[in-house]
Amino acid sequence: MRLSRFVPGAFLTAVFLFLYVPMLSVVFYSFNESKLVTVWTGFSLKWYYQLTQDGELLGAAAMSLKIAVATAFASVAIGTWCAFVITNFGRFRGFTLFASMTTAPLVLPEVIQGISLLLLFLGIQQLFGWQGGRGAVTIWIGHVMLCLSYVAITVQSRLTTLDKSLAEAAMDLGAPPFRVFFEVTLPLIFQALVSGWLLSFTISMDDIIMSAFLSGPGSTLLPLVVLSRVKLGLNPEINAMGTIVISVVTASVVLSNVFMLRRERRRDRETSRALAGQDFEKPMLRVRPTRLDEVTVSATLEQI
Repeated sequence: MRLSRFVPGAFLTAVFLFLYVPMLSVVFYSFNESKLVTVWTGFSLKWYYQLTQDGELLGAAAMSLKIAVATAFASVAIGTWCAFVITNFGRFRGFTLFASMTTAPLVLPEVIQGISLLLLFLGIQQLFGWQGGRGAVTIWIGHVMLCLSYVAITVQSRLTTLDKSLAEAAMDLGAPPFRVFFEVTLPLIFQALVSGWLLSFTISMDDIIMSAFLSGPGSTLLPLVVLSRVKLGLNPEINAMGTIVISVVTASVVLSNVFMLRRERRRDRETSRALAGQDFEKPMLRVRPTRLDEVTVSATLEQI
């Protein structure tokens, strides 16, 4: 009996150690004084100083960050629209094709996607004389195509669990569909949007295959620079850069989780007060023309 309780915890611990010990080793050896990455000789911050003098690595990191942020916002906008159409518009003509094309990047090999986009941009350049060539814009388009499927799946799973009576009640109160989406539906799927944004940002920052096909002179991203340097040998500056990226990503994830938990707890408290009949002695007065939220709609439904 005791062994059956111990094995799952031990297995889970081993999995987490397997995943996170390599990342912790990168952080540890970033403070190593020796140029040999795997030989510890003493504590030093010189690799962080040399990182500030490495223009190629910093430029690639800045380019990757810009493209990742732009990709995350564009993927959330397009993916949310696709998920909303699939969930709420029913089976219209072309529904199967639309849904299949939305999720196609999830199953297509990334090499095929990269070659397809490369041929597309070369064809556009030959037909229309486009002189832009491969660069930040083409990489951004490729990353958006790759990431919007993940956002669509994440948001669609949240939309299917929503209570549609809230949106219907808001429209019965006179709110147009556009306002219902932004003031009722959007706050309820906010957590899914944040998750999709973080996922798209991470995929864009980490992508190598698509970036290799679509990058050009002056648009080399951080993963490509790191890969090219690793082929010549491990460099402690890469450990320093990896430590900074790990710290920024970890802080972003923790802050987003704290924010979403506080938002969910506040919404649960407001919903509990609404169900208990507190603060709603005159619920119809709470329906203001400037804001329609879940609690207001619920209170109005109770009165009806």
